[in-house]
Amino acid sequence: MNGTALLVCDVQNDLVDPKGKVGAGGLAKIVAERNLLSNLKALIASVRGKGWPVVYVGLGYREDYRDVLSVAPRIAKARESKVAVRGEWGAEFHPDIAPQDGDIVFYKQWVNPFFGTPLLEWLRRNGVDSLLIAGTATNLVVESAARYADDAGFAVSVVEDCCASPNPAWHEFAVTQILPVFGKVISSKEIK
Repeated sequence: MNGTALLVCDVQNDLVDPKGKVGAGGLAKIVAERNLLSNLKALIASVRGKGWPVVYVGLGYREDYRDVLSVAPRIAKARESKVAVRGEWGAEFHPDIAPQDGDIVFYKQWVNPFFGTPLLEWLRRNGVDSLLIAGTATNLVVESAARYADDAGFAVSVVEDCCASPNPAWHEFAVTQILPVFGKVISSKEIK
């Protein structure tokens, strides 16, 4: 996998921590049951050991949410509970997998990590042609990233044991029915 980068999507305190605004509603329990944080921590270490870039993309909203274009019901819920407000604990990446010096971090206000961010330009400028994608939620940001990356000509591999959704059925449907259309669905143990 020459020119490979790992894309870590939305693995932030508000989503994956039991004290997080979304995590407290059940996603943190699923993240724990799937060992997502420990699997992702090991994957990140492996990727760094190979000298491949680790790119983080996360949600980051203004407190008044005026930077959000979507009018979907999920945004109304997020706005109401102030999920992932920039500068607050909830918008930080979970400490078990937090960015280190040399990692790249982008913030977004929508599902697609490529929309409105310099992610595509950064990947192209740095010779990346293959993406490993991980994060929460599988059926939202991971699926959106895979779709866009495929359209943009990247070889896509979704790292299934480093992904989770608030509803396990959504995760299962995404990894068995949707994501194989856009790339490979693999285990972190397959990355050599």
